[in-house]
Amino acid sequence: MRGKLDENMPTEAADLLRVAGWECDTVYDEALGGAEDARLIDRCRAEGRVLFTTDLDFADIRAYPPSDQVGIVVFRAPKPSRAAVLALLQTAIPVLASEWAERRLWIVEPGRVRIRSTGTSAV
Repeated sequence: MRGKLDENMPTEAADLLRVAGWECDTVYDEALGGAEDARLIDRCRAEGRVLFTTDLDFADIRAYPPSDQVGIVVFRAPKPSRAAVLALLQTAIPVLASEWAERRLWIVEPGRVRIRSTGTSAV
């Protein structure tokens, strides 16, 4: 499993994912900080990486259809903070281990993880 952290994700998230068995890098590893969304998602596709982000633009399935992506995991913390996003990630890691993220959009919120594939409604 390969992932990439968007610039809005805490850098500690890479360590949590690595401990869970992911090969993970960040946009800063490749000097992509501040890159446009289209460039970032293109890079994720080219590298075969799931994007981890708090950017709600990536939750728009019309702009980023799950079938066209390796996978997108969007974190929605009610009060965005480093601690809140890391807590959501820790909640999502076991779910990610049991269900592959490929070709899916994951919306991770307190108390639930919604998974959407192209052609299916939100879970």
